[in-house]
Amino acid sequence: MDVRIGIVQSMKEIEVELADDAQTEEVVTAIEAAIGTESVLWLTDRKGRRVGIPASRVAYVEFGAPASERRVGFGAA
Repeated sequence: MDVRIGIVQSMKEIEVELADDAQTEEVVTAIEAAIGTESVLWLTDRKGRRVGIPASRVAYVEFGAPASERRVGFGAA
């Protein structure tokens, strides 16, 4: 699962590709908890790297399919 996080006053987004077994509801709960307490949101990507994002700087969160599941080209539906 891909998570795209927009940052306040920044044109760049943070993209984290989570493990295949990541549960959307668990990630949403972690994001809501971090934003509610204005702490740091920590996510671990597929390769085991940890990404920390100050919750007070989160503008939006978008969930999507992993890059491996995206279709590109004329046959994409």
